[in-house]
Amino acid sequence: MAYVIAEPCIGHKDLSCTVVCPTEAIGGRPSDPQLYIDPDLCIHYGLCASVCPVGAIFPQEDLPEAWAAYAEGNRDYFRRWGA
Repeated sequence: MAYVIAEPCIGHKDLSCTVVCPTEAIGGRPSDPQLYIDPDLCIHYGLCASVCPVGAIFPQEDLPEAWAAYAEGNRDYFRRWGA
């Protein structure tokens, strides 16, 4: 399963995770409130989660219930905007 970027990223958008992702699965436009992970490109490497300074990145299976909608939100972002 893919990693998911959740609520703590909103307003922060630290780009450390984008630098360490080997598949370039993390993206977002400058106008977006947060970054997103493309679940079709994510290989569950996990380094992104370890470098996120706000603790916003979770394996989908460990995503807190309160943030469950972010899994679909990350997926929908790439369906709408592409990589």
